[in-house]
Amino acid sequence: MKKGIRKEGGFTLVELLIVVIILGILAAVAIPQFSTSTDDAKLSTLDSNLGLMRNSSELYYNQHNSSYPGAKKVTDGTVVATIAECATAFTEQMTIYTEVDGVTSNSRTVAAKYGPYIKNVKLPMNPFNDLNTVLCDITETDITVAASSGVAGWKFYALTGRLIANDGAHDAN
Repeated sequence: MKKGIRKEGGFTLVELLIVVIILGILAAVAIPQFSTSTDDAKLSTLDSNLGLMRNSSELYYNQHNSSYPGAKKVTDGTVVATIAECATAFTEQMTIYTEVDGVTSNSRTVAAKYGPYIKNVKLPMNPFNDLNTVLCDITETDITVAASSGVAGWKFYALTGRLIANDGAHDAN
């Protein structure tokens, strides 16, 4: 009997190392593409949410005798005195029914015939800081001012109607 060369069906260590290196290179190229897609999706959501809220606040302004949401108290329609009153008024006046003077109601009535401008109990989220709260400025009259603090999802200037993303990185949007 002849002794023949046995042929076994396996991979050598060098072949396995080459495959692992190629997979590593492919992963290094592909993973940054996924993180860029996530940032693009967040930016698109931010643009959409900002557009919704800006359009809603302008509609409110036109229906409420040139007064922006948050500028008047939800209880009696008088001018807000504090930042906290403004933030509460803004949220309620955007999400439930309102009278022409800004007084809110949970149901539509003859007087509370406006809104809700955002059909949700809450404001939309800012996808970059995952907050849906609003920080109001009740004193600024310069339309060019846009300074964020990052302590809320949105910042609204009640006297000018300017609304920005309050995450520190997207003021220009």
